[in-house]
Amino acid sequence: MHQLRTPVSARLLRILAVAAASAAALTACAPVVDVTPAKDSANAACAPMMVSLPDAIGDSKVRKTNSQGTAAWGDPSLVILRCGVNVPGPTTDRCVTVNGVDWVIKEGDPVWTLTTFGREPATEILMDPNKISSATVLADLSASAAKIKATRGCVGQEDLQNLPPS
Repeated sequence: MHQLRTPVSARLLRILAVAAASAAALTACAPVVDVTPAKDSANAACAPMMVSLPDAIGDSKVRKTNSQGTAAWGDPSLVILRCGVNVPGPTTDRCVTVNGVDWVIKEGDPVWTLTTFGREPATEILMDPNKISSATVLADLSASAAKIKATRGCVGQEDLQNLPPS
């Protein structure tokens, strides 16, 4: 009994075409950004913020990262976000409020670290203000950061002067 062989060419060509198209699509993408996750990156409170992050900050598009609770924008990366970092305690570092979210700013050379204040878990942003505006970054990310409930806020010198005497 003879077995009829199906011509391999048509089916094989379809499989190879799909594989080639997939490979081309994968190689056209920017590589995944290697970001070390924060200690508390698996905290469930990070999830609402992470799913609400913007697709772009200014002209920088969001990219895939290799760890939970992280995000990156730009190619090369101009902004890195990590949820679940240590919550900052009282500090004399500059604190700004953008759209209802307090951020502690530590100016580095060249990278600045911006950390939410009064929210647990805290969120950290790493960025170079010479390459992207900190005002743009904070304006674009504050709505997402606000998904983590604030339990306290920054106080300034004027707030301390208005405290009742002990």
